[in-house]
Amino acid sequence: MGFLFILIYFVLIFIVLEIAVMLLIVTGLDSEIARFQAVSMLTSTGFTTKESELILRHPVRRKIGVFLILFGVFSLAVMISTLSNLLAQSFRVPQLTGVTLGFGVVLLATKNKRIVNSLKRRFHKHLKQEFELHELPIEEVLYFTGSDLFTGISICKGSAMAGRGFRDVCCPEEDINVLFVQRGETKIRSGCLQLSLQEGDILFVYGDKEAIEQRFRRELDAMRQEEGNEKHVTEL
Repeated sequence: MGFLFILIYFVLIFIVLEIAVMLLIVTGLDSEIARFQAVSMLTSTGFTTKESELILRHPVRRKIGVFLILFGVFSLAVMISTLSNLLAQSFRVPQLTGVTLGFGVVLLATKNKRIVNSLKRRFHKHLKQEFELHELPIEEVLYFTGSDLFTGISICKGSAMAGRGFRDVCCPEEDINVLFVQRGETKIRSGCLQLSLQEGDILFVYGDKEAIEQRFRRELDAMRQEEGNEKHVTEL
C-alpha cells in the first residue's frame, strides 16, 4: 500500500505540473520555457536564469509560481514521511537492489559509443533550433554594450519638440531610433516618424546613450526633476 500511495502521489504531482505548464503557456510563455520553469518552481530548485524574470514580471505567473513552490514543499514532506514509514517496516533490500541495477544499466548504456553518438546527434539537432526573442525581457534583447540605451522620453510642457516630427528633431546620422510613441493609452508604431509630437507624448527610443542624452537633455532633465518632486512629496 505504501508503494501504491507513492505511485498515485507521483501521478498527482504530474497532473498538477501539467496544469501549471498549460496555464503558463496560456499567459504567453513558450512551452519549453514554461515546463522548465514549472519544474524548477515545483522542486524549489531556484534556477536564477534570465527566463525566471518572465515569471517575476507577470502577476498571474507569480501566483502560479507561489502555488507550485508551496505544493512542492508539501509534496516533499509527504514523500519523506511515506518513505520513512516504509523503511521503518522493512529495509526493502531486494527493491533497492533492483533500482540500483536499473540505474547501472542506464550508466553502461551511456558509455556505449553508438548510443553516445546517437544522443549527440539528437541533442545537437535541438541546439540548432531558434528560440523567439519575444520571450526575453526587452533589456536583454536590445542592450548590447554599456553605450546602448533604451528609454522612454516624455515630451514635457513647453518642449521645443512639440508640434514637430521626429525626423525634424533628430538627424539621420544620429544613432537614435524610435520604436513607438505612446499617446495616452494608445501606442503608435506605424508612421511614428512622421507623427507630429504633442505635449505628454512618450517616445520610446533606442540607440547610443550619449546621443540620446544630448539630443533630449531638456526632456530628461524635466523627467528627473518631476521624479525628484514626487519622491519629496512621498517622503513628506
